[in-house]
Amino acid sequence: MLGALLTTIFFSLSVIFANRSITAVGLTRANLGRLLVALICLGAYAHTLGRGLGGAGRGWFLLSGLIGMGLGDLAGFSALPLLGSRLAILMGQCLAVPIAIVAEGLWLGTQLTAGQLLWGAVILAGVALALLPTPGSPPRVRVRPIGFLWGFLAATGQGLGAVISRRASEAAAQAGESIDGITAAYQRIIGGLAVTAAFFILRAWLQRDRAPEKPVPPPVRGYLWIAANAVCGAVIGVSCYQWALATTPSGIVLPIVATTPLVIIPFSYLLEGERPSRRSLTGGAMAVAGAVALSLAR
Repeated sequence: MLGALLTTIFFSLSVIFANRSITAVGLTRANLGRLLVALICLGAYAHTLGRGLGGAGRGWFLLSGLIGMGLGDLAGFSALPLLGSRLAILMGQCLAVPIAIVAEGLWLGTQLTAGQLLWGAVILAGVALALLPTPGSPPRVRVRPIGFLWGFLAATGQGLGAVISRRASEAAAQAGESIDGITAAYQRIIGGLAVTAAFFILRAWLQRDRAPEKPVPPPVRGYLWIAANAVCGAVIGVSCYQWALATTPSGIVLPIVATTPLVIIPFSYLLEGERPSRRSLTGGAMAVAGAVALSLAR
């Protein structure tokens, strides 16, 4: 549970830094930059103090990154302009939980107790209360039906990626091996980087006939935001995420991680002066209470 809570905190900080890096250097540079920085940091540890690219779970971790950090993240980015940030995040985070619970139950035989399911549902209800658009607070974009498909694919990538990470840890345990969260994050991010890089290369090739824009050198601080985003999210956050999944069912870890949009609220207030609404505070309190109860449920 500590790993899941730390994941939520560092993912929340990474979202703030991600927004600033995208504004400063653009989506492509920000996305590939954070993954490259994370790859270097995680690889430096994995190849000196960790297991590098070894271990019985390596193939599963690579597949988890390909599906979760690669295809899932790309689907999530595709959903944003079609659904708006709140609805896209709500679908990606909350739908991932039942997908993971069903997949892990059918594949690995993991069964959660009634109490764990109940409090997990309370957390998701709090997240939904805080983020769900209303007539008085509609999405800032025109919602398009295709966006719901991308949102569902993002949730599927998130949920299945977590379950495959659980399978990777299980494979390592069956082989009598112990793999730390940082090495697992390194192996996972390789799969995610491969898919992301292939996507941007393909997009650039398809747009090769367009008139090239005059490049504008990004400010130095843009690269600092990339580094901060990478360290908080893809390095520390993902390492804590893998640590949590190594010991705890995905159906318990994912509801905690789903509170990330709510944990952003106090950080946004402190760092950017953005005042939270009464509804977001109510939903946040509900989700926090559910998280505390879930950590105590058996």
